[in-house]
Amino acid sequence: MADWIEPGTKAPAFTLKDDAGNKVKLADLKGKPVVLYFYPRDDTPGCTKEACNFRDQYSELEKLGVALYGVSPDDAESHTQFREKYSLPFPLLVDANHAISEKYGAWREKNMYGKKSMGIQRSTYLIDAEGKVAKVWKRVKVDGHDAKVIEAVKTLG
Repeated sequence: MADWIEPGTKAPAFTLKDDAGNKVKLADLKGKPVVLYFYPRDDTPGCTKEACNFRDQYSELEKLGVALYGVSPDDAESHTQFREKYSLPFPLLVDANHAISEKYGAWREKNMYGKKSMGIQRSTYLIDAEGKVAKVWKRVKVDGHDAKVIEAVKTLG
């Protein structure tokens, strides 16, 4: 289990496929801010609320030049159904073997009702135009999180 990537650190490189089968490479996004949000599972209550909050703020994020991506271990078919069901305007990345979630420290031991398991800890990374982590939200609480992300993007130089 990797530690969280801290602000000021170069964001770990990745190439993942999105729900449409397109390759998304962090290096290709240089020059614009990137918001990567890690979530446990498609179409579950908290994950749906988080995705819909980002959907509702998407035009504001676009105005700020942000590339927004959701990341979970779900497969492309699950992501596609989730995107279509909730009209999500941003890509969802497939991290099936959770390698990228591990690199970013989002793959952690979880304890639910005394049962321990490994899974994604809801978290968000704001990566600046130079590819450095500008801000990290660990153990995200969904309510109001989208507004906090937008405020942080506005503070980037």
